[in-house]
Amino acid sequence: MTNTKGLMKAPIVLAACVLLNLTIQILYVWSLLRVELLEQWNWTSIQAGMPFNLVLVFFATGALIGGRLQDKFGPRWVAAAGGLMVGSGLIISGILSGVFTGGPAATGGYNYIEGLGYMPILGSPIGIALAFGVLTGLGIGFGYGSVLPCGLKWYHPSKKGLIGGMVLGGFALASVIYAPITGWLLGRAGGSIEHTFLILGIGVATVSFIVAQFVRNPPEGYVAPEPKDLANAAVTEAPLDFDFKQMFKTRVFYLMFATFALVASIGLMMIGNIANITSEQLLPAGAAETTTIVGIGIGAFLISFVAVVNTAGRIAGGSLSDRIGRTNTLLIAIVLQMATMLAFITFNSVPLLILGFALVGTCFGVFLTMFPALTGDQFGLKNYGFNYGIMYMAYGVAGLLAPNIADILFGIQGDFFITYMVCAAMMVVAIGLTLLLKKALKDRDVELAEMRAAGKS
Repeated sequence: MTNTKGLMKAPIVLAACVLLNLTIQILYVWSLLRVELLEQWNWTSIQAGMPFNLVLVFFATGALIGGRLQDKFGPRWVAAAGGLMVGSGLIISGILSGVFTGGPAATGGYNYIEGLGYMPILGSPIGIALAFGVLTGLGIGFGYGSVLPCGLKWYHPSKKGLIGGMVLGGFALASVIYAPITGWLLGRAGGSIEHTFLILGIGVATVSFIVAQFVRNPPEGYVAPEPKDLANAAVTEAPLDFDFKQMFKTRVFYLMFATFALVASIGLMMIGNIANITSEQLLPAGAAETTTIVGIGIGAFLISFVAVVNTAGRIAGGSLSDRIGRTNTLLIAIVLQMATMLAFITFNSVPLLILGFALVGTCFGVFLTMFPALTGDQFGLKNYGFNYGIMYMAYGVAGLLAPNIADILFGIQGDFFITYMVCAAMMVVAIGLTLLLKKALKDRDVELAEMRAAGKS
């Protein structure tokens, strides 16, 4: 008999999951901060990219740890801890940048500490990388790793793509809020990076802790009711539960992991380089207008715009995959992303760049919705937090691929042409992996059907 006790709480918990993700997701405003670091503190392209690349790796690590903790202790306090860690990382970044000592701009990257003299780590790439890259990254992972499985547990398995897309949509939509706030703070404080870190950190820590109190698992024995349109869904049965050891024994896991790493890498590279790409590809149109076009205002607009289409891609992609299947949706997005990479070097006007980033953001949103849903489909929800935490390590690998390639090639070539070609080649490999995954999933469906018939789990 279906136990729907607590059903009325489902929309509240879902809203809290979306809001928590929205609050802690400050990754993509790094594109704005990166420009200021290059101009104000004279960091190199590789130095300015290091905190962003590190935060991706530790974000994935945090999702693994946080997922495991929420499986054991529930999502509420894990999510709260994540929010506090994100806020603390930002606050410490502000302190290390010299928020109380005049900032590194006045001391060539050093801060004077009474009794210690000038300390080179303060305001340096190492200091910001440790605070923002490690602590903030782990905190984002804790929050992300706790709210996604929580949201999915309140709804029927046939809605996994849609609900996952909504929860992750909050993650993408965060830039719509943070980009203009960050742009305003940088402008209002005279371009003060250190005060921007501090103010954002206080806000994130406060709001996320409050929202986390509503992130709770359903009561014991709760079973979500079947939707009326269940017959039209691609996934109609509750998934069988597997632990990580059983997951490691499947071919499906490794194909999913490799595909995830490749497809996510492109979106991370493009979003992390919005300001650089815009500046570089609009430069031939006239250096005189370039400064205005790529200023803080237009950078904030582009980041917010990409966040909107990214959110749309997550929700629409998740809903579509509930109808036509995960791998079919994935293949459509990969082919579109490959074509976009091949064409991106020709996008040398504002309308074309907006179109290009719209396609990139939409596809990226689809990718980030498919793999959470696939993980739940194939390995169940009982151990989902840890299982998807392991799968999400592919996101960390993604942060080491195209973003680093772009930093290196841009430093050598001064443009993104070769980077786009490399990204297109990565998509060709991803297409091959997805076709192999499609075949492996068909074989696994047979295996799972046999397990259900035998009453195994």
